[in-house]
Amino acid sequence: MGAEAVTPHPGVLLVPFPAQGHVTPMLQLARALAAHGVAPTVAVPDFIHRRIAGSACGGGGGGVALASIPSGIVPADAGDDTPPPGFGAIVHAMEHHMPPHLERMLLAPPPRGGSSSRPFACVVVDVLASWAVPVAARCGVPAAGFWPAMLASYRVVAAIPELIDKGLISESGTPISSDDIHAHDGRRAVTGLGGILPAQVELRADELPWLVGDPATQRSRFTFWLQTLRRARDLRWVLVNSFPDEAASAARGHDGDARQGPQVLPVGPALLPGSAADGKPAAPPSCGNNKNHHQRQQGSSGSLWRADSTCMGWLDAQRAGSVVYVSFGSWVGPIGADKVRELALGLQATGRPFMWALRRDPSWRAGLPAGFADPGARGGVGKVVDWAPQEDVLRHPAVGCYLTHCGWNSTLEAVRHGVPTLCYPVSGDQFINCAYITGAWGAGLRLRAMNRDDVADGVARVMDDGELGARLRGNVRGLRDRVVTAEARRAADRNVGAFVDEIRREADHKPPPLPALIYSVL
Repeated sequence: MGAEAVTPHPGVLLVPFPAQGHVTPMLQLARALAAHGVAPTVAVPDFIHRRIAGSACGGGGGGVALASIPSGIVPADAGDDTPPPGFGAIVHAMEHHMPPHLERMLLAPPPRGGSSSRPFACVVVDVLASWAVPVAARCGVPAAGFWPAMLASYRVVAAIPELIDKGLISESGTPISSDDIHAHDGRRAVTGLGGILPAQVELRADELPWLVGDPATQRSRFTFWLQTLRRARDLRWVLVNSFPDEAASAARGHDGDARQGPQVLPVGPALLPGSAADGKPAAPPSCGNNKNHHQRQQGSSGSLWRADSTCMGWLDAQRAGSVVYVSFGSWVGPIGADKVRELALGLQATGRPFMWALRRDPSWRAGLPAGFADPGARGGVGKVVDWAPQEDVLRHPAVGCYLTHCGWNSTLEAVRHGVPTLCYPVSGDQFINCAYITGAWGAGLRLRAMNRDDVADGVARVMDDGELGARLRGNVRGLRDRVVTAEARRAADRNVGAFVDEIRREADHKPPPLPALIYSVL
């Protein structure tokens, strides 16, 4: 029998920013690319690799390989309990230690039977990991960007030069008083951000995504963003983790401006767990028969933290729609002992069952009332866990409210499972996400302040059986139905396919035509 012609799979190297909210969607993107015949490798710093390589499926699955890049900032013998490095240490490692290691990966000899003279036909770089863009350029490898958050926050960051030109922000990123900034609830607020966001999206003047920390930290973060934007100009494409109605709610008149830079491809619905072009659920990657359901979920998502799956049995014992789920994610730092105490007392004052995912760390749990986190405390009405299998929790029928920091992954999970939210954004793009949840989508309410009375009142309003609660639940379920529809998934999958076609043309050394990409959701 003659040998059959086999089209080699082009290799693609994906480089996420090393945080849970960035690694998870990058792994999902890698699986979406693998479904289109690409051989993806996700390259993460060693301190991330150690956490997920030992989990079920090695953090990969679905045809995805996982590679480790030495970071130089975590001892080789660091265990799972070692706190992750801070933002400054991560940026230093990305800029000064990791580039030569990535360069060696890109210049390594291709695997036998490879389709080109290089092992990777393209590098997909998390926009916040822009350090990898000049490395790819030096190696002659085309680079694409990936924005793991919503399209609106990408537009806001990409518009920094425009905001400076309009006089809305200073050269250091701080807001400047103008006709666009007005008083609201005793604080300065900006509506629409100079036409970049829709009119119903309002941000306080101190809630721009780069305004994090004290003034010195803010200046440092803004410098980081300016450098990121300079490097992003060299990207050919930016794949965005957005969905149709998120972009359709955005302000008009900016699509043309955006297209002068990298080509923007919304791919969010194609990254949903179980996505398939025909809209039918896909089987999860196999992890062997000796792992239970919750371990498979953890491994396939590449979680950096070991989830406490016992909380699912506790949820099974609760009434439908009765539980308040509380989580501020893994990247947001401690909110402070006073706020932790007020949140605990507020949850207790609701009289409702609650589950609180709160890291077992003194800096995170400082302020908890004595015995509050003990098993069986409060007669089993509440449960505090170190880390929860969030997808499983939010899809559970017992959960009726999600008190969240509004990270984009958490926002997507709440929408996907039809859970209304009580929002308490802390930093970065969370304020933009919150403004959409509470304004453009009407799918949740913002917590006025972190004190016991406002917590109890906010929970009661979200879970109200009257008109307000019904409206919130109806809005989030309507949004869910549009996000997970087979049509939305097919449109996003076509964008992934168009991108892969461009990669193949590059790998075959054919002159690349202008990308025939799909902008149906812009």
